[in-house]
Amino acid sequence: MGGACSRKRDPQTTEPAAQGVVSRKYSKSGSSKWLGTSFSRASIDNKDGNKLCPSLLELCIYKISEEINQYGTFYKLPRDISQQIFNELVYSQRLTKAHLEAFRDCALQDINLGEYPGVDDNWLGVVSSQGLSLLSADLSGSDVTDSGLCHVQDCKNVEDLNLNFCDKISDDGLECIKGLSNLTTLSLKRNSKITTKGMSVLPGLGNLSKLDLERCTGIHGGLIHLKGLKKLEALNINCCNCITDVDMKPLSDLTNLKELQISCSKVTDHGVTFLKGLHKLALLNMERCPISSACLDSLSDLVGLHYLNVSRSNFTDEGCDKLSKLKSLKVLNMGFNDISDAVLAHLKGLTNLESLNLDSCMIKDGGLVHLSGLNRLKCLELSDTEVGNNGLRHLSGLVNLESLNLSFTAITDGGLRNLAKLSSLRSLNLDVRQITDAGLAALTSLTGLTHLDLFCAKITDNGTNYLRNLKNLRSLEICGGGLTDVGVKNIKDLQSLVLLNLSQNSHLTDKSLEFISELTNLVSLNVSSSRVTNVGLQHLTSLKNLKSLSLESTKVTSNDIKKLHESHLPGLVTYRPE
Repeated sequence: MGGACSRKRDPQTTEPAAQGVVSRKYSKSGSSKWLGTSFSRASIDNKDGNKLCPSLLELCIYKISEEINQYGTFYKLPRDISQQIFNELVYSQRLTKAHLEAFRDCALQDINLGEYPGVDDNWLGVVSSQGLSLLSADLSGSDVTDSGLCHVQDCKNVEDLNLNFCDKISDDGLECIKGLSNLTTLSLKRNSKITTKGMSVLPGLGNLSKLDLERCTGIHGGLIHLKGLKKLEALNINCCNCITDVDMKPLSDLTNLKELQISCSKVTDHGVTFLKGLHKLALLNMERCPISSACLDSLSDLVGLHYLNVSRSNFTDEGCDKLSKLKSLKVLNMGFNDISDAVLAHLKGLTNLESLNLDSCMIKDGGLVHLSGLNRLKCLELSDTEVGNNGLRHLSGLVNLESLNLSFTAITDGGLRNLAKLSSLRSLNLDVRQITDAGLAALTSLTGLTHLDLFCAKITDNGTNYLRNLKNLRSLEICGGGLTDVGVKNIKDLQSLVLLNLSQNSHLTDKSLEFISELTNLVSLNVSSSRVTNVGLQHLTSLKNLKSLSLESTKVTSNDIKKLHESHLPGLVTYRPE
């Protein structure tokens, strides 16, 4: 967040982009894995806040990884020790191709090189040398090609193989793994070179239980090769726009299937008819598919269905009465559909429901009365609906509610009094322009809140006084422009904060950074569009846990932040301005 206020904010565009020290593979997959640190540097805190002493083994492994250039081989070490040294080198990003040679023939069980910089065919010789000991290999985001992948065929006991984002692997490469009959998990995300020909190797992988083909856009017609995979429990073909109704027919034989993801495909109501015999199906994701409420006829007999996502499809009120038959549903996402309050009447019997998403649907106050009996409901998404203060009266009895999103609704300060008894509430999104300090005052009893989003609310310095009651807050966003340094002084006592977004508050100065310096647990900080300068950066040197920093539209330059990163905040991973 932190950009200009907008009607709808895309969560994929609000995270800071990876910068500087992060490899190309990081940005290629969007993974946040490298935001973490290795166990030897991230000491565990006890309840008194004191760091625990690492074990002798941990100290030795860390020392070896620091002096890795002195060691030629770990062949004679016990396998579990070699494995821990290998893991530490990967976590600390000290592993190079030359260092990898020290692990040749070490009988490692796990080779986790996912998104690790520089991995290519030259690394695969050492990987294959682990032989029958190797149980899992993660080569995602690498430059491994078909010829390199052929090395893995000697590791007959591999059970888990991750080749996500390996765009240099084609059908020929899959030929090399057809003998890995012990494979239970195979992941091939985002590979346009895999076609029906490559999928012909799948019948030989009879133990496969999880198959991920997300964004594999050339697999139309290839699902016919899944018919013999009787142990398959999870299939992901999200974002494969080549998939049509014809491709659904072979799935009717996969009677052990528990999870099916076909979002953003061309599957229609007719294609869904092939799924009605999958009685073990617990998760079905059909977001952005051209389906309508009529598909519920085929799904109504799936008595074990726990998760159903039909958001951004063609659902209307007509035909939604079949929802009442899905008694086992725990998660239902119907967001961005042309449905109204009439649908909610069919949900009141779904007493197992724990999560309900009605984002951008035509829901008004009256319809919420049907939710009042859903006592197990933990998460409710009402963003961008026509819900107002009267509707919140029907939610006051949902005592197990943990997450509530009311952004872009008609809620005002007066309605927030209805939330005062929701003692289980942990996350509350009030990105609503009508909310002011008075509304914040009504929330002081919600002492369990860990996330509070007031992005567009009109909160002033006086309103921040009420935040002092919310000691458990880990994430706070106040970006309505009404804060000055005085208000930030009240925020500095929220010592549990990990994420703080104060962007768009143009009156904040370097004094605010001085107050923020006391929030030593911060991992993410955004003070964009303010008056802070490079002089104020000195106050941030105490934020040793900071990994993301955004100071766009200020007098701070990218060179100023780079100096801060190099001299005081080595853990900083992303920053703006770049």
